[in-house]
This record gives sequence, structure tokens and C-alpha cells, in this order.
Amino acid sequence: MDMYTNTVRIKKMNKGKSSVNFRRNLPLHIMLFPGIIIALIFSYTPMVGIIMAFQDYNPFGGLFGSPWTGLDNFRFLMSLPDTYSVIWNTFFIAVLKIIASLIVPITVSLLLNEIGNYKFKRITQTIIYFPHFLSWVILATVFIDLLSPSNGAINSIIKAMGFKPIFFLGSTKWFPFTMVLTDIWKEFGYGTIIYLAALTGIDPTLYEAAIIDGSNRWQQTIHVTLPGIKGIVVLSMTLSLGNVLNAGFDQIYNMLSPVVYSTGDIIDTMVYRMGMIDAQYSLATTVGLFKSLVSFVLISTSYWLAGKFAGYRIF
Repeated sequence: MDMYTNTVRIKKMNKGKSSVNFRRNLPLHIMLFPGIIIALIFSYTPMVGIIMAFQDYNPFGGLFGSPWTGLDNFRFLMSLPDTYSVIWNTFFIAVLKIIASLIVPITVSLLLNEIGNYKFKRITQTIIYFPHFLSWVILATVFIDLLSPSNGAINSIIKAMGFKPIFFLGSTKWFPFTMVLTDIWKEFGYGTIIYLAALTGIDPTLYEAAIIDGSNRWQQTIHVTLPGIKGIVVLSMTLSLGNVLNAGFDQIYNMLSPVVYSTGDIIDTMVYRMGMIDAQYSLATTVGLFKSLVSFVLISTSYWLAGKFAGYRIF
């Protein structure tokens, strides 16, 4: 009886604590409602349109009046000669961006962390953050002028050094790498924020112990700093792998030309042309659904790998 009584008492205490916690957090739950409603309206409700991928969609018939075609759109998509090259272009550009978006911000964060002059450090951070807030519509115009093979500033320097000008945006060889480099230039400063925040969380006594042991700055970086930010690096890598088929529509759309379709056309620009220009709504939805499914598999796999090999869990 005593054990039963204690069990009942514990359950009542836990129930009372849960009730108190719920009342205490009620304002926070209420604050979530607008975000939940917006997500339902703009993220989940449009998912009804996925059924277009299995239809021969007709705008006059609508979603529920168009003929059903099953998997014919997927078969037709895979039979197109450009499909595999577009998938490869997307994968190639996105992977290069993911790798560079990890290496460059981490390196810059480590360098900024070594700057002793607080004022100079803040000015530098502000300067490298600024490009993130500019749209690709603006930056595309700037880069088109800078990279012009005739009178662009970059090619003027190249010609002054005795080399031939490079058609960065009109060469199938240079276009993908140009997209990667310009994207890194725009985003690396903003990407340093999370790594600088992680660096501030490292226990200073670890550095003091390393100095006592005779470690120089490089050895402190290898044995203290990098292990200290390993968790956030793994998290960033895990989340970024879900974007392996997101090569950056805004950037590439504003710089892409038919001359470089063979190496620069990506899934998003292909969907845009199919859906918005050619009015092939079912096929465009099929491509978008295919991309979403692949991204879902990749992010799930990367999360599993992060937990297995790095012992890291988001939840």
C-alpha cells in the first residue's frame, strides 16, 4: 500500500508540475500561433498542388478536373536528353558551394578571432557582412560589368598581366566556378556569425592550459579551437547536405544565358522555363517533386551519419 500511495502521490505531483509549466508557457504557445498559421497557409496548403505531377494538368479543368496519368510524367522526364545533365549541373555547383561555404567562413572566423584590435575587428565584420543583404538582381548587374571580357575590371587586370581575357559568364568551362566564387563572396561574411558565436563559447581556461603546456597559436587552434566548434560544424554540414540540389536559383537565373546551358542550367531554372514560360505545369511539378524527394532522403541520411559518426543530435 505504501508503494502504491507513493506512486499515486508522484503522479499527482508530476501532473501538477505539468499544469504549472503549461500555464507558465502559455504566452509562448500563443506567440507560436501566427507562425503556425502562416506555415499552414504558405507551406502546407500549396502541397495539394503535388497531384499535378500525376496529371495532365489543364488550367480549365483544375486540380480535380484534369486527367490522371500516373507516373507518365516521371517516365517522360527521365527520357528527356537534358535531364541528367541538369541534375549533374545542380549537384556539381551545389556541392562546390557547400564545401566552400564551410571552409571559407570557418577560416575567416578563425582569422577574425585572432584580431586583437576590437574596433578594427568590428569594422571588418561589418564590411564582409554587407554583401549578404544585397539581392542577386543588383549583384548580377555588378558582376556582369566586372567580368565583361571587353572592358570589365577583372579582365582588364588579366590583360594587363599579359594573359588573354576570360569570358567568365559565357564559357561552359568557367561558368560553374564563377557561380561558386561569386556566391561565396556574397555569403561568407554572414556565414561567419555562427562560428564566431561558437568560438566565444570555448572555455578560456583551455587556452591557458595549452599555453602552460607550451602550445603556440597554431597548436592551440588545432587542439582547442577546432574541437571546440566541432559540434556547430557538424550541424552546419548536416543541414547543408539537404540543399545539395539547391544550387541557387536567384543567382544563376540572373547570370545564365543559353550559351552555357550545358554546364549552367540547374533544376530550378529548368522548372521555371517549363512552368512559367512553356506552361508545362505537370512536368514542372514533377521536376520539383523529384527534387524535394531527393533532398528529403539526403537530409535524413546526413542526419543519421552525423549521429552515427559524430554523436550529434539536433533533437
